[in-house]
Amino acid sequence: MAHILGAESVRLEFPTKVVFDSITIGVGEGDRVGIVGRNGDGKSTLLSILAARQTADAGQVTRRRGATVGMLDQADTINPRLTVAQSIVGETPEYEWAGDSRIRDIIDGLVSELPWNEVVGELSGGQRRRVALAALLARDDDVLMLDEPTNHLDIEGITWLAEHLNRRWSTNTGALLVVTHDRWFLDEVCMTTWEVHDRVVDSFEGGYSAYILQRVERDRMAAATETKRQNLMRKELAWLRRGPPARTSKPKFRIDAANELIANEPPPRDTLALQQMATSRLGKDVIDLLGVSVSYGDKLVLHNIEWRIGPGERTGILGVNGAGKSTLLNLITGALKPTTGRVKHGKTVKVAVLTQHSDELADVANELVLDVIAHKRTTYRVGGKEMSASQLLERLGFTNTQLSTLVRELSGGQRRRLHLLMILLDEPNVLVMDEPSNDLDTEMLTVTEDLLDSWPGTLIVVSHDRYLTERVTDNQYALIDGQMRHLPGGVQQYIEMLRNATRHVPPAKGVDGERLARKSTNAQQQAAQKELASVERKLAKVPLQIEQMSARIESHDQTDYIGIGELAETSNALHSKLADLEARWLELTEELE
Repeated sequence: MAHILGAESVRLEFPTKVVFDSITIGVGEGDRVGIVGRNGDGKSTLLSILAARQTADAGQVTRRRGATVGMLDQADTINPRLTVAQSIVGETPEYEWAGDSRIRDIIDGLVSELPWNEVVGELSGGQRRRVALAALLARDDDVLMLDEPTNHLDIEGITWLAEHLNRRWSTNTGALLVVTHDRWFLDEVCMTTWEVHDRVVDSFEGGYSAYILQRVERDRMAAATETKRQNLMRKELAWLRRGPPARTSKPKFRIDAANELIANEPPPRDTLALQQMATSRLGKDVIDLLGVSVSYGDKLVLHNIEWRIGPGERTGILGVNGAGKSTLLNLITGALKPTTGRVKHGKTVKVAVLTQHSDELADVANELVLDVIAHKRTTYRVGGKEMSASQLLERLGFTNTQLSTLVRELSGGQRRRLHLLMILLDEPNVLVMDEPSNDLDTEMLTVTEDLLDSWPGTLIVVSHDRYLTERVTDNQYALIDGQMRHLPGGVQQYIEMLRNATRHVPPAKGVDGERLARKSTNAQQQAAQKELASVERKLAKVPLQIEQMSARIESHDQTDYIGIGELAETSNALHSKLADLEARWLELTEELE
């Protein structure tokens, strides 16, 4: 595997801490690397160093001669004076980019709802982010670096991005580096995982599932102080193995090893016990939406909704932007009255809301974290055990130093965790969570989900985080055309429903939208046929290459362990390539049927 980019003995020190201490890493052709770690440990900094946007204090960054790097960072760097069209296709003539299936796919997947000739500076932050991502994907860089690319994307957009990157890297010889807290996305796209922690970067083979398995194995051999972390990761692994079939059917990690580790691990939640506890706290009547409709002027948002929310229900609500998710949540909490119909709350119902931006903390911004918690209950029962406020804060990632920090000085993720803890200490029996994964890293998401596993109440979640939605809820519903539709097949069923709906292709520079849609479809078909022919040619060659490599290994000096290792590594890469080609062949043949 040819080297493209790397770092040798890199050290970086900030005034208050050492970020990296002599790290050495490399990126080769075809690599798809997911980067995980706690917030503040240096994930984005690592990308900046590799992209030569930031200089290390020691060591060097190496790059293959002529290799180009494209990076999407978290800052808003797109030129606000350009239009959407200029940002993505530049001055390329329309007949060229309209006939390019890859460009059309990017436009359709990310910016189809945006005005094509709108000035970028007039767009919202989320819309600008989509334009920046589209502009980067339209290029053809050797190394693509994406820092939180799923921010401001809904579930449909995240699914599209994963599929686009997988298609691109099925034939691409470049490399992909992704920093994200979206665990479904990591598992779907990445073949290697880097964990940034404690001034080092550890590499794990495979996506998120494989990473969790290997971490459990690593922690099992570590000191006893790692016991809590190990137990939590084992629970996470148990969920991954018992989760939605679409994910667990993919052989991304050693199944036998995983099954052995989780043989005695119970399901994440004792659903029956939690429902019994919820019923004792709530009774049988919780919240009923009876023939509810909501209109804003002439616009009908929700139409004749019938939903009886029971004690202990755990429900995920899905829907595109503007489908009415926030309206539905406001009906449930009582913040909004229906235009017609009735919302009935049970007598013992106590609703709490985790809002997107935790604005409720403004009232305690000048108080210390521990003092804020001290205003609530002093203890909280988790999984049958009494925990103090400080123990709970520690469980949610707060250090002793941070307990004496002012609330206004906390990071976004810390504020989010503090807000959740304040809510739980108030002991609500109905919890509404609006985008709960915002600002949380993968480790804190796992901790939050673990905390919710023992919470005995009714839970309603709206989130673009597919993994979290499937992890903490038992049923999912979609808001489509003002109606609630049950999704027995979960998030994947929702994605398929959206795909089967008529897709809108935006008019661009005076081109008739319907004609352009037909052109796009034909171009995509032609591109798929062309790619299929390419894949079939490669499928004919790779088995021969594997056979030749096996012969080389057999004839090689068996005492030359280094040489044998290098040949074995090449053989493994060929087998992986064959598996990827076979998977892509199946995808393309299904697409062309």
